[in-house]
Amino acid sequence: MIHSAPAAALSPTGVLRASINLGNPILARRDPSSGAVIGVSVDLARALAERLDAPLQLVVVDTASKSVDVVREERGDIGFFAIDPLRGQEIAFTPPYVLIEGGYLVRQDSPLQHNEEVDRPGRRITVGAGSAYDLYLSREIRHAELLRAPSSPAVVPTFLAEGHDVAAGVRQQLEADARRIPGLRLLPGRFMVIRQAMGLLRSRGPAASAYLEAFVEDMKASGFVAEALRRHAIEGAAVAPPGA
Repeated sequence: MIHSAPAAALSPTGVLRASINLGNPILARRDPSSGAVIGVSVDLARALAERLDAPLQLVVVDTASKSVDVVREERGDIGFFAIDPLRGQEIAFTPPYVLIEGGYLVRQDSPLQHNEEVDRPGRRITVGAGSAYDLYLSREIRHAELLRAPSSPAVVPTFLAEGHDVAAGVRQQLEADARRIPGLRLLPGRFMVIRQAMGLLRSRGPAASAYLEAFVEDMKASGFVAEALRRHAIEGAAVAPPGA
């Protein structure tokens, strides 16, 4: 194992514990054949563990808020999160490694045609509880009502079951739902761009944060992130530019 101050702060138990959120299929999911957890976040966690010469332990959860809790409660050392100022009070983020679009989905017969029409009195928006979209829309929505599904994958089922007006989430996930379920469509464009980064508790210290930042920049510059996105057939996400 690499015996350095940053390495010791990143994996103080001698094992790198990585919080993996299955709620965002762009980042991680279960292989339908083997049941193994796969995805770009898993690949990055494995690469970091190899660089630290440490065993890797995946702490797998199903929502973004649970993933944050894993790191906040020090049941995990690192995690993969959307950069958000509220989370940033406790978690030090790296620069983003991928950029993901957030979109709105409506029924085919909805009068809504543009994103700007969503935030109106009487409109009800379904969003995954504790997700980056929830945090963002909680700050930005002024007139519509936010109603929370238990997780991001549950957004469209909740939207349909409860008769809400709009579903908000990862554009790729919403596109997949619209292909699978008749009578749905996405509004054009995006309402936000999510910057997905790695993160660790600020209390782990600036040296550990700098090490993780350098790791992410290296993974982008080397083509590792781009290759991982291709290997996992991910659409709807782009490699973040250097230092973004």
